Amino acid sequence: MQIKTSIVTSTIIGVSIVLTAVLLANAYTFKYRSQNRLTATGLGEKEFTSDLIVWRGRLVAQNTTVQNGYAQLEADKQKVQAYLRDKGIPDSAVLFLFTNVNPVTESRYSQGNYMGERFVGYSLTQDFKIESNDVTAVENVSREISSLLAQGVQIESTPPEYFYSKLSDLKQQLIEQATADARARIENMATQSGARLGRLANGRLGVFQITEANSNEAWTAGGAYNSSSKHKKASITVRLEYLTK
Repeated sequence: MQIKTSIVTSTIIGVSIVLTAVLLANAYTFKYRSQNRLTATGLGEKEFTSDLIVWRGRLVAQNTTVQNGYAQLEADKQKVQAYLRDKGIPDSAVLFLFTNVNPVTESRYSQGNYMGERFVGYSLTQDFKIESNDVTAVENVSREISSLLAQGVQIESTPPEYFYSKLSDLKQQLIEQATADARARIENMATQSGARLGRLANGRLGVFQITEANSNEAWTAGGAYNSSSKHKKASITVRLEYLTK
């Protein structure tokens, strides 16, 4: 009986040793295979010039009555439109927005003591926006705004914003470029290491970045989009991971 028990125990131990060896061998093989791959990140970038410009401005009028304030704004609006037409910008490129009306008061003091507010009139503002593919013409207008001020037009403006109307096509070109760059890097690594490439295991697209051309403007995790510069550079990365044989 003891002999049979010993035989069974020995058999179990032997089978356990064999199974353990098989499992360890498989684990090693899996680990080796999982690490048997090449990874590289490719870059696609291109400089381009914006083909769309947006310039925003605001007309300001102050008067003791709303009616006179509106009349003043309308007169200034006519001057702005005439000025823009003379510079080659059609009315269709100019959008005038709604008018804001706000009462204006001034603080009253007597012998250094605050006595409350006194109504002095109204402030009226009307925003407008110019959107055009004639980038040069709108740039010139934005730089020569002093000629409108000389006509008595109370106008405020912001620097022009620059955009590109073919971003979708540009992005596709950069993805192709970045993918080819990553593939070339991996093929070079495979050649240098004597490995043979297998199938693509993983591919990851980076964030689309648009920065000022010839600058050290930083990329951002969410993707940069520079609208203050006419000349820009678009960039994107592609990360590829290939199995090797």
